[in-house]
Amino acid sequence: MAAERGMAAEALVGQVVLPGDLLLLPAHYDEDAEGERLRLSAGAAPQGRLLCGPGLRRSGAGLLVTKCGLLRHRPGGGGAYWVDSQQKRYVPVKGDHVIGIVTAKAGDVFRLDVGGSEPASLSYLAFEGATKRNRPNVQVGDVIYGQFVVANKDMEPEMVCIDSSGKSSGMGIIGQDGFLFKVSLGLIRKLLAPKCEIIKELSQLYPFELVLGMNGRIWVKAGTVQQTLIIVNILEACEYMTAEQRKEALAKLSGN
Repeated sequence: MAAERGMAAEALVGQVVLPGDLLLLPAHYDEDAEGERLRLSAGAAPQGRLLCGPGLRRSGAGLLVTKCGLLRHRPGGGGAYWVDSQQKRYVPVKGDHVIGIVTAKAGDVFRLDVGGSEPASLSYLAFEGATKRNRPNVQVGDVIYGQFVVANKDMEPEMVCIDSSGKSSGMGIIGQDGFLFKVSLGLIRKLLAPKCEIIKELSQLYPFELVLGMNGRIWVKAGTVQQTLIIVNILEACEYMTAEQRKEALAKLSGN
């Protein structure tokens, strides 16, 4: 009965979907053993895996919408479906790279505010080169960029600052002389897109360092405080600006 009430996911791409909607997938998609991902059947080519992104979860023969927003689809391989919404409260997801603020030390574990409903934990051994004798110099108030390795509704979220090979890969303590601010989760996803024009345009204005967290936090540092604040203001405003308005504002700042 549920399958009959559903609609084809491909037909709803770019349209508004609501919580409870059931999106039906083409017949050549089938569920894998874990029930968390979808993959192409052996008879389909090319081989790939369909990813179920934010705002969706697997339900029977399709995907169940859990958030209100626009349905998006990324082709290639198995492709990916997700719901693009203007949600501001972050829900930890395994594998997400986020920016946290150290709020407390509890034995060998640090507690970090990541913007979720509860703090995340970070072991002192979850840093590159950390040992029992060589502990990282982490203080309350430090800003840390890391990745979730545990994130579900029944357990406390857990972060690490190393990848699978034990390297930091850019994660760890972020410098104290930058500026940290918060934006919507939709803007973060836009900035993290491989061909984001906003970042390219800003890089032509001033040289700067930028760290983007999937939890809606951005850390930025430019050559001077004034340049840093200009970049912060542009990033905060670009969510409500058209591409033409953004280019006009950048042209005025660059003196062109």
